[in-house]
Amino acid sequence: VQLVELGGGLVQPGGSLRLSCAASGNIFRFSDMGWYRQAPGKQRELVAVITRGGSTNYADSVKGRFTISRDNTKNTIYLQMNSLNSEDTAVYYCNAYVFSKAYWGQGTQVTVSS
Repeated sequence: VQLVELGGGLVQPGGSLRLSCAASGNIFRFSDMGWYRQAPGKQRELVAVITRGGSTNYADSVKGRFTISRDNTKNTIYLQMNSLNSEDTAVYYCNAYVFSKAYWGQGTQVTVSS
């Protein structure tokens, strides 16, 4: 499984970004998918997950601001990020968990700054 993230960049505080993660292979529909992030000097942390059945879960710090979704016809997940602030600055990684294995994308940088 290969994962390719797109959509990172520089955004002002209060702005929005949408990340996408496209997965190769034909097992996407069996995969639980997620977004993680890692800020400089900090550990990687969970941002949001979406199961193969469509259930979602979010970190408390992003609830009400971020939305994770998936399109099984495109083998893609999305992370809509609204009301961004400086604490959201990090490298965002896509994760796939399927058949007891975890796969990671290369990461995309999100920088929130004026």
